[in-house]
Amino acid sequence: MRAVIALALPLFLNSSVQAVLNLTDTWFLGRISTAAVAAVGAVYWFVVVFVLVFGGVAMAVQTLVAQAYGAGDRESAARATWAGLWVALGMAPFYVVASLSGGMLLSPFRLDAQLQGLALEFWFPRMLTAVLGVSLWAVSSFFSGIGRTGVPLLIMLGVAAVNAVLNQLFIFGLGWGVAGAAWATGAAQLFGLAVALRLFLGRALREEYRCHKAWRPNWRDMRAAFLLGLPMGLVPALDVASLALFQVMQVALGEIAGAATLIVMMMTSIAYMPAVGIASAGTTLVGQAIGAGDKAWATRVGNAAIKLNVAYMGMVSLALALGASWFLPVFVAAGGANAAQTIALGGTLLWFAAAYQIFDGLNLGSAFALRGAGDVRVPAVLVLLLSWLVFIPLAHTLSFAPGQGWIDGVPKLGWGAAGGWAAIAVYTMFLGIIMLWRWRSGAWRQIELRRQAG
Repeated sequence: MRAVIALALPLFLNSSVQAVLNLTDTWFLGRISTAAVAAVGAVYWFVVVFVLVFGGVAMAVQTLVAQAYGAGDRESAARATWAGLWVALGMAPFYVVASLSGGMLLSPFRLDAQLQGLALEFWFPRMLTAVLGVSLWAVSSFFSGIGRTGVPLLIMLGVAAVNAVLNQLFIFGLGWGVAGAAWATGAAQLFGLAVALRLFLGRALREEYRCHKAWRPNWRDMRAAFLLGLPMGLVPALDVASLALFQVMQVALGEIAGAATLIVMMMTSIAYMPAVGIASAGTTLVGQAIGAGDKAWATRVGNAAIKLNVAYMGMVSLALALGASWFLPVFVAAGGANAAQTIALGGTLLWFAAAYQIFDGLNLGSAFALRGAGDVRVPAVLVLLLSWLVFIPLAHTLSFAPGQGWIDGVPKLGWGAAGGWAAIAVYTMFLGIIMLWRWRSGAWRQIELRRQAG
């Protein structure tokens, strides 16, 4: 537990900065209107899906670096980082195509014309610049993999500060509105990438890791990073894809449901994102232990990370639900036409969030420990089955009333946003229990034995 806490603290703070970024963007959007919040909600999680699918290699960098570091092979750690960067840059054309395909993406969901127009204003610049975020993530993963987690924290603090300043400038100063929020994020990530590369190539790392000598594309390393990163990105992407459909369902219900849902999602990122930092410490420690050949220590640190995640997420989500009347008005424009209804609905939804966060802690802690062990394919299948066979059908049934929704001839109970959030609670409970079972089964030990034999 002490080992996890020592490594997790900077990662925890780093991920907390990401939560602050989410809340900052939501606050700026709330100053525009609840329609702006709801519209961005329609595409926000789809952005994350594309980042994860095309950028899962950034996660692979942390695992490969941690295992090389544990084995004492410093130069391989640098090569793995460059491989991740080259693969990330190779994905840039996919992001360009995605940025131009927003209308096609949203057309099946029958959204209000105003909300869809605002959503597309955000989508184009956000997707166009997404490769910058993936590249920054890849370089930051190097520092996390070698245990220097304070470096990504400092970089993200700088990104958060730049993002806040540019949000004010682009949204209101230049009058770019919703699109300004997306351009501000991209510009802040470019700043972070420049700083991260400067540190990665700095004199302090040259002698030990030879980072400046390993920059040439190595197809073997790139292939290894891609093949490991694809399922690593696919696991959370499948999870987030179902969340994206859930969010757009709420936007389809109307501006109030869409805005309240995104606000609550961003508020609960205070529980979720720092927990990702704790879980990421588990990834690093499990990977280092396996690299050093100590599977017993890998089990102990993985279990400790899971326990910390559950405790943290449970306490924070309960505090958010209890303080809803103080927190929610911050993200809604005072005097707006739908402000009071959005706040009232958000208060209800926060209690659903509090109910499932403990199980999300099990999910995060277990999934990231499995990632450190290189066990990524079976978890991907499990998430796929639960997301698309349980969560999506249940959310559609509970959210929409007869005559609404996207699929005719299926049961619809019409519980609105509360029904959708009941569905996400059921899904997360099942997912957390199944991921814990996979970790406790010890199947990752056999995967590592087969890898060594191969």
